[in-house]
Amino acid sequence: MSGNIELLNTALAGTKAEGRAALIAYLPAGFPSVDGGIDAVKAAFEGGADIVEVGLPYSDPVLDGPVIQTADDIALKNGLKIADVMRTVREAHEATGKPVLVMTYWNPIDRYGVERFTAELAEAGGAGCILPDLPVQESALWREHAAKHDLATVFVVAPSSKDARLKEITAAGSGFVYAASLMGVTGTRESVGEAAEDLVQRTKATTDLPVCVGLGVSNREQAAEVAQFADGVIVGSAFVKAMLDAPDEAAGVAAVRRLAGELAEGVRAKRS
Repeated sequence: MSGNIELLNTALAGTKAEGRAALIAYLPAGFPSVDGGIDAVKAAFEGGADIVEVGLPYSDPVLDGPVIQTADDIALKNGLKIADVMRTVREAHEATGKPVLVMTYWNPIDRYGVERFTAELAEAGGAGCILPDLPVQESALWREHAAKHDLATVFVVAPSSKDARLKEITAAGSGFVYAASLMGVTGTRESVGEAAEDLVQRTKATTDLPVCVGLGVSNREQAAEVAQFADGVIVGSAFVKAMLDAPDEAAGVAAVRRLAGELAEGVRAKRS
């Protein structure tokens, strides 16, 4: 089976044709268990997510907040292996027919082997990878193998990225661009929303790729707000927190389904 970048492109073209942003959910593999993580990904799709990112838990997650770090620690203590991540992608994709990506730091791929990782991800039906810490100038080997296996390479841009750098990053990427911003951490929420909107506009000036925003969105209203200017709204910590706060696995899966439904309503709210 080849990778599913085409499935990803079609999903994003479809939401654009509907005049709305895509809802992209993030859930770590192996949390609260491998089976529970697979059920959670399926539940996110059932609730209304268009795309799901499956996180590959890592022991030194420099870009993840405490909520996702807590979930990653649980998965790693349970002995999660890359094979479990691939199984999560395969079962979620086969059950739903929807695009599933892997979000991972570079070190685990480098240790596992780029050719082996890309071949297995494609074979599992994965749509591609989001690589937050892989510099574009060091990405040629990855991109060569990703292209061979028909996988998207999604790079991350930040408000600090200068325009020339944005152009370099977006020229190398495929699938979509992940625009990372912070809500409620730097300055007021309004000014942070403006920073994200500015980043989306600057990024769009360099590429035809969809630009999707990961912003600390946690509810319907915030999803609707970001959906006004982004092609996709990425939600991670809110889903993981819903699982962490649940009394058991089944309740956690149900909470993910409910939250996805609420966020899906937000991204479908009429654009002003």
